[in-house]
Amino acid sequence: MANYNSVTEKVIEEIKASVSGRVFVGEEINIDFFHDEMPIYGEGQPEVLVDATNAEEVAKIVKICNENLIPVIPRGAGTGLTGAGVARHGGVMINMQSMNKILEYDEENMVVKVEPGVLLNDLAEDCLSKGYMYPPDPGEKFATLGGNVATNAGGMRAVKYGTTRNYVRSMEVVLPTGEITTFGATVSKTSTGYSLKDLMIGSEGTLGIITELTLKIIPAPKETISLIVPYEDLDSCISTVPELFKHNLNPQAIEFMEKEIVNLSEIYIGKSTFPRELEGIEIGAYLLITFDGEDEDQLNDIIEQAAEVLLEAGAIDVLVADTPNKIKEAWAARSSFLEAIESQTKLLDECDVVVPINKIAKYVNYVNEKAKGYDFEVKSFGHAGDGNLHIYTCSNEMDREEFVKQVDEFMHDIYGKAYEFGGQISGEHGIGFGKKVFLNKFEGDVNTELMRGIKKVFDPNNILNPNKVI
Repeated sequence: MANYNSVTEKVIEEIKASVSGRVFVGEEINIDFFHDEMPIYGEGQPEVLVDATNAEEVAKIVKICNENLIPVIPRGAGTGLTGAGVARHGGVMINMQSMNKILEYDEENMVVKVEPGVLLNDLAEDCLSKGYMYPPDPGEKFATLGGNVATNAGGMRAVKYGTTRNYVRSMEVVLPTGEITTFGATVSKTSTGYSLKDLMIGSEGTLGIITELTLKIIPAPKETISLIVPYEDLDSCISTVPELFKHNLNPQAIEFMEKEIVNLSEIYIGKSTFPRELEGIEIGAYLLITFDGEDEDQLNDIIEQAAEVLLEAGAIDVLVADTPNKIKEAWAARSSFLEAIESQTKLLDECDVVVPINKIAKYVNYVNEKAKGYDFEVKSFGHAGDGNLHIYTCSNEMDREEFVKQVDEFMHDIYGKAYEFGGQISGEHGIGFGKKVFLNKFEGDVNTELMRGIKKVFDPNNILNPNKVI
């Protein structure tokens, strides 16, 4: 790790002279910028916080910091879950939230150009108002698009439409040297050298700072239907998922959840939608499935086929939500899982491990069995269609030091099992600060050294979001 310099009065004055946005110093900086949504990975106070308003300002700030060997941390809405957007070494934090304009739609090429501080929710709604859809659908709707791209956020529609990576056509980037460049183009295919654009996607602000994005959009589907599918146990619930793909039913989203997390969430939102018991059978797990299509007849045919497959595979019933209000109610509990856990938990850690879909049930059962040997509780849910699981360790009673020690041992175990099953550490949240040790251990020295080499080429002075990812 480099020996960084502190921010001097001279540097502060240089930054102030370079930007039109506000510059906050020391105690002027709001404490919300000291951490992200997973404070178990620690806090850090930037020495300076700058509200950037355009790429040229970002470039000037970065150039000043690079010349003075001062860390720079790009920051979106702060909704990350790995400690990636935290100033662990002081330095200058650039707040990208002021760069929040939807710049233009190119309807002939089906793309939209945006600044990185645009919120996912704002783009999603704006697209729908024009008859389009921006398919990436991460759970946190009020994250910035720049942050989504920086973590390659996935979300619930990834099973049909892919992750954020699949929708980035091009980007304007400020490099750690202060140079401004463009990666990618408004084209749907390319074999033009190494894909620098794809290196940036998922790099968590360690290789460059995104200042503009050109994103692919698609025509919005005309009809949507969701199904709540209850099962007696998790095994029969998860084992259904491959059957849906075998029958070419192409769902937009497939989420699985055990009854405990559903109960917790419904208490939190004050509304009950998921049945607890059917036909005298106590429900142990659920699938929540959404299909979309061009018309009602097409969807009805799909639902009929899906119901047949689901019931044959062990579903107790298939409950249809076929109006906007019913669909909203069906997804309300799922959308509130994290908030429900946070509201009732003092100590919290999580992983978003990803495994092949045919190993989900076996993996979750392994996790639940291993959890019995620890003092914390485990709550699990996830994207059944792509094998991305969210496993939360929770405690209200444990001492923090003991919690961290036990969770670290538990995480080493379950990450090891994920790799044994052909999986990886993160499906969508990234590595950040909190998961670095696991990346090195499970990806191995060869892969880690390649990543270090890439970091060095982009950022020879290691000023950009240092001590993250690798």
